[in-house]
Amino acid sequence: MPLSRRSCLGVTAAVAFAAMTGTALAQDVLKVGSYPANPPWEYKNEAGEFEGFEVDIVTEIADRMGMEAEFQGLDFRALFVATASQRVDMVISSLTITEERLESQAFTQPYVEGALGIGVKSGSDIASMDDLKGRRVGSIATSFPENWLKEREEELQLGSYSSYDTTSNMLTDLRNGRIEAAVNDVVGLRYAFTKMEGLDVAAEINTGEKFAMMMPKASDKLEQVNAIISEMKEDGTMAGLYEKWFGVAPAEGSLTVTPQPVPTSAE
Repeated sequence: MPLSRRSCLGVTAAVAFAAMTGTALAQDVLKVGSYPANPPWEYKNEAGEFEGFEVDIVTEIADRMGMEAEFQGLDFRALFVATASQRVDMVISSLTITEERLESQAFTQPYVEGALGIGVKSGSDIASMDDLKGRRVGSIATSFPENWLKEREEELQLGSYSSYDTTSNMLTDLRNGRIEAAVNDVVGLRYAFTKMEGLDVAAEINTGEKFAMMMPKASDKLEQVNAIISEMKEDGTMAGLYEKWFGVAPAEGSLTVTPQPVPTSAE
């Protein structure tokens, strides 16, 4: 049966409304790339849902933007491709702001000052950075700890170096004796070692690295996200999340409670 002009107009309006609604819904989603095995920063729980300190930060940011955070699990190296290609709005994974990364990526203000840890088997005679000389050492591919080790290759004189795609594989090799030390974010190592017996943090190395969220270079959301992070620092939300996940309150005057501008350098 042929449609009347009024029916055609009704169908056209319905299609247009559906298209507009779909567009609105798409705009209401904040697409977030995340490395899914980096507790307590971010990880997937038994139900397959993302949890962690940075997950809570992003969820709060999305809520204040009137959006819903949608998390995608990516391996560490894929995080950089995802933002560069604008496949996601931001990525999280205790990411360090570096001069090299700032050339092709944008970062929010930092909210934690990081440090590296040297993970070893319990009873190891490794107790400091100097003890890594001649040892079999591992870290995560393309991460800040890996670059830190490579920049100090002559100084450290490692026996060998192994690059890993996942933290779990690295720590499994550490426990099984395939490597003698794992160098990674100290917070992540300490958290992991509460779940894995026989491993300890032998030493902590203060590096001055600053953790932030990474976003596409030309992101139109960067300034708004950064302003919300400042609000969260000022109203105590960030400090509350820090204490929830790390078990202690952030230090007075630390990056966790002090608003910062969008960084233009790693300093």
